[in-house]
Amino acid sequence: MRERTRAVLAHRHFQRFIIAAILINAATLGLETFPAVVESYGPLLTAIDHIALYIFVAEMAAKIYVERAAFVRDPWNIFDAIIVGIALAPATGGLSVLRSLRILRALRLLSVVPSLRRVVSALLRAMPGMSSIVVLLSLVLYVAAVMATKLYGQAAPDRFGSLPTSLFTLYQTMTGDDWGNIARDVMDEHPTAWIFFTTFILVSTFVVLNLFLAVVVSAMDEENAEERAARDDTTAAHTLQILDELAALRKEVAELRDMQQDHAAAAVNGAATNGSKTNGVKTNGSKTPRRAARRRG
Repeated sequence: MRERTRAVLAHRHFQRFIIAAILINAATLGLETFPAVVESYGPLLTAIDHIALYIFVAEMAAKIYVERAAFVRDPWNIFDAIIVGIALAPATGGLSVLRSLRILRALRLLSVVPSLRRVVSALLRAMPGMSSIVVLLSLVLYVAAVMATKLYGQAAPDRFGSLPTSLFTLYQTMTGDDWGNIARDVMDEHPTAWIFFTTFILVSTFVVLNLFLAVVVSAMDEENAEERAARDDTTAAHTLQILDELAALRKEVAELRDMQQDHAAAAVNGAATNGSKTNGVKTNGSKTPRRAARRRG
């Protein structure tokens, strides 16, 4: 029974059914944000939401039944259990805020769709490298903010009047949001300020932020390489198993052939022995009348 349940959970049709349930549930939760839709189809949306929750709970119970203690060793299972647990929590009284967290069920796609799982795994793998880049970016921002506060604090006090204000303005500049107007406000009194802003954008945006992309892409390549290696190992294991089975089958066929040859040889030898005995009897029978004739003569 457990193996049959495991096979059902791993079947691609069941996985597609769970994905469809997640998408439908996410769509109904989005429709609940429209008052007109809730007024017309509120009971239907609530029923669909409850059915989806029951499906997720049944899937979770089936996984626990199949995997038992191994269930808690898989981080994705813990992730799914937290999301389903939040959905099961009462959404009344002080816990009414949990009602808005029902949309977190849509995040279950991360654990169901293999390609999304690879992306998330790559991002988690890239965290150590990204932390170093965050430190570098913070250092660049801090140095640039101190310089901007000292150089342009009096010319544009609303944007560079203090260190926190300068940090926020430079962060906005780094994202490319309205940085042209920020630079023009300063360049009205400092025409050479374009050198500072151009250098900062080149360093922060085109160098540091691209390092983020490089680290993430490298992590995704490593994740894909490990997946290919695991797939190759599985294929190699299946190939070795097939070769071992073929070798065992050849050995059995050879043993059967040898037994058949032994039986055939034994049958031939038996036939030859019986034939020689018969010929001996006939020879003796033919010699007896001749000896009697000689005696008579």
